[in-house]
Amino acid sequence: MRSARLALALFLAVGLGCAQKDWIDRTLVTENVTGVWAGSLRGGTGRYQFELQQQGAKVTGTLNMSTTVSGGYSGPVEGSMIGDVFTFKDVRGAYSGELTVAGDEMAGYVDTPFGRRNLSLRRASR
Repeated sequence: MRSARLALALFLAVGLGCAQKDWIDRTLVTENVTGVWAGSLRGGTGRYQFELQQQGAKVTGTLNMSTTVSGGYSGPVEGSMIGDVFTFKDVRGAYSGELTVAGDEMAGYVDTPFGRRNLSLRRASR
């Protein structure tokens, strides 16, 4: 009986130590991306503009972009904020990305049909 209790205590200690992040950590939002954001691909000629609305962790809006490779795209995007990280995808599934927000700037990457590109944006208006 004593060894069963010891085994249970050890199992619980190991199991709790490997537990996933608390739900609060996974849903904490530290930045608000509502507004117009504009920028370009690093080292490229593509221009990106997001018009975003954020409610809690949910983000919706529009992506307008022009590039020399694909010509351009304009359409709705959906995304989320977790902590200071904004993730998004366009509704067609052709473009997605992850950007870290710091005040009025965000930087990260966008996955395009032509590969992953680095992207930096600056808030143009709220």
